Amino acid sequence: MSDPVRWGVLGASKFAREQMARALHAADGADFVALATFDRAKAVPFQAFRPGLKVHGSYEDLLADPEIEAVYIPLPNHLHVPMTKMALEAGKHVLCEKPIALRAGDIDGLITARDASGLFATEAYMIVHHPQWQRARQLLREGAIGRLQHVEGFFAYDNSGDPGNVRNKADLGGGGIPDIGVYTYGATRWMTGEEPVEITHADVTFENGVDVIAHVLARFPTFTAHWVNSMRMHPAQEMTFHGTDGLLRLTAPFNAGLFGEARVELHRNGKGPGAPAVTVERFPAANHYVLQVEAFCRTLREGEAYPWTLEDARGTQAMIDAVFEAAGRG
Repeated sequence: MSDPVRWGVLGASKFAREQMARALHAADGADFVALATFDRAKAVPFQAFRPGLKVHGSYEDLLADPEIEAVYIPLPNHLHVPMTKMALEAGKHVLCEKPIALRAGDIDGLITARDASGLFATEAYMIVHHPQWQRARQLLREGAIGRLQHVEGFFAYDNSGDPGNVRNKADLGGGGIPDIGVYTYGATRWMTGEEPVEITHADVTFENGVDVIAHVLARFPTFTAHWVNSMRMHPAQEMTFHGTDGLLRLTAPFNAGLFGEARVELHRNGKGPGAPAVTVERFPAANHYVLQVEAFCRTLREGEAYPWTLEDARGTQAMIDAVFEAAGRG
C-alpha cells in the first residue's frame, strides 16, 4: 500500500501504549503520526517506539490536524459516542474501542453520523480479524460439527484489587459485561449469524453499580447459549460450539498470545474413515490488533469489505441491554 493511512490516537491509555499504538506503528499501510494527551509525560513511552511522533495537548488539536486521516479512540466507555461523533464532524475516519456505546439506541446516532459524513467508522472488535476465529467460523458453516445445538462462553479475570480501574467505575461506563461480555455475546452472533430470541436467565451480581459476575442463558432460533463473564474470578477464557456430530473448542479466544496459544480444536469422535477423534489447528504468531488495523486501512484505500460494522456492534449492544433488563437493571 503505497500511501499509508495517517493515524492519530486520542488518549495515552495503558492499552493504547501497550497494544494498539504499537499495532498502528507495525501495521502495513498505516502510519502512527500523532498522539493527543493532556499530560505530555505520558507521551514519552509512545515516542520511544515511534520517534518523531507529534504530541497534541488536546483532543481538539489533534482532530484539527490536517495530516491526520483516521483516529483510534481508547478512552473510557462513556466518552466513546461523543468522541466518535466529534471525530466524524472533524472529517476523520474512526476506529473506537468496544463497547462503542452504552446503549444500543446510541449507536443509531453514530450510524447516522457515519452515513452523513461519508467516512468510515467502526468498533475495534479485533477477534473477527484473527485467523483462529476465521477458521472456526469456516468449519462451523461447512457443517464440520453437524447442526449447532449449544454454545458455551467463558471469559473472566479478577480486578477486585484495583478499585480505581475504569471498569470498576459506574460513572465511566464500567462493568464486566460491557468489557468482556461484548466478546462472548458478539462472538456467538458473528460465528452463527443468528440473533437471540430470548434471554432466558440472567443472574448478575453488582458491586458499586457495576456488574462483576454474570451467568446468562439465551435461546437463539436454532441453538441455546450459556455465558459466564466476571471481573471477580480467576482468569479464564474459552468458547465452545457443540453440534450434533462434534464440537469446536477455541482456546485463548480473546487474548490470543497473552493468555495462551490460540487453537481451534475439532472433536468428532473419529467419525469418518480414518478420521482422528481430535484435530488441532494452532495460530501462535497472529496479532489480531495489527490485522485489525491493516483491514481498516485496506477498507479506506482499496474499498475492501470490513468484517465488523456499527450495525454489528449495535446487535451485540442490544444483547447487552437485554441481559441487563432480564437482570432487573435495564
